[in-house]
Amino acid sequence: MVELAAPSGRGRPRIRVERVAAPSRLASALVPVVSIALALAASGVLLLAAGENPIAVYRAMLRGALGDRNGFAETLVKTIPLLLTGLGVAVAFRMRLWNIGAEGQLYLGAIAAAGTGLYLVPGAPAPLLIGGMLVAGLVGGAAWGLIPGALRAFLGANEIITSLMLNYVAILFSEYLVHGPWRDPSSFGFPGSPALPEAADLPRWGTTRVHLGLLFGLVAAALLWGTLRRTRWGYEVGVMGANPRAARYAGMPTRRTILAVMALSGALCGLAGMSELAGIGHQLQRNLSPGYGYTAIIVAWLGRLHPGGIVLVAFLLAAILVGGDQLQSSMGLPAAIAPMLQGTILFFLLGGEALVRYRLAWGATVPSRDPGGRERA
Repeated sequence: MVELAAPSGRGRPRIRVERVAAPSRLASALVPVVSIALALAASGVLLLAAGENPIAVYRAMLRGALGDRNGFAETLVKTIPLLLTGLGVAVAFRMRLWNIGAEGQLYLGAIAAAGTGLYLVPGAPAPLLIGGMLVAGLVGGAAWGLIPGALRAFLGANEIITSLMLNYVAILFSEYLVHGPWRDPSSFGFPGSPALPEAADLPRWGTTRVHLGLLFGLVAAALLWGTLRRTRWGYEVGVMGANPRAARYAGMPTRRTILAVMALSGALCGLAGMSELAGIGHQLQRNLSPGYGYTAIIVAWLGRLHPGGIVLVAFLLAAILVGGDQLQSSMGLPAAIAPMLQGTILFFLLGGEALVRYRLAWGATVPSRDPGGRERA
């Protein structure tokens, strides 16, 4: 509880910021919907100020993302990394572990998968090669997630800072590899690793770019839902997130669960990196991710940390990204409109969460005192 004192007459009325004991379920369910609506309205005002018709812009984005088979397929392609990283972030957030390192864990998963496909088992049959890269991606992401997890579990270090800083370490390590020891000598000076063997390419849906990673994401969402809702471990994760003191009193293994949750969170993000590598890029290269790990935070919160909600929100934000890219060709507008929409949605989402979970309360006035500590009449 936070108290704000404001002078008024002879006393000082107190304004208290109180946490709501039982937030309304209806209000909590409406927050994502209202946040998106307000974000569209606020962004529309900015578009009007720039001389654009917001309705025409939104219509063009919708048509570009979902208006034909190719647009729909590209939306599914961008859904894959958003879905996997969103699930990874959400499982940590459920335990109040603020994993902001999804971007770095995605890169480490891609690095581990690339090393496996290029140098460990490059001549293996397709099932074995893809399986080896899949395991490597999961292990690489999990290992990178364990670092802030171990620092939190054993040293009490803030995982927000450590996981965020590790993003830059992973990205710079990736750039070192593609500029140095893994650089393709036949790339004509462009940084990038050699192309993966053709057997390492993930199977695709018809002639589109939609690949097997979509199945990975849907299966991961189903398994995560079952684990969190139907197992003892999932129950313990929920209790530790809601009331750590009660969890410790009940003898729940807090440290071990922190490590397991951060490893699982990193593994899902690493799977996203492996999917992008083997499904889209086919080589380790710069800018493998345009910020999927950061967008995952919006995906997780808008999805209310529920796997089913995350599937829907990942598809929605993917449509916004694809639609924003289409604005460049159809209306000559910058693709930055899509990140602007994402940031505005996050702003209203956080504001809505605060309004649902906290309230202002006026307390009784208290007598003011003179410098000597005596109450004034």
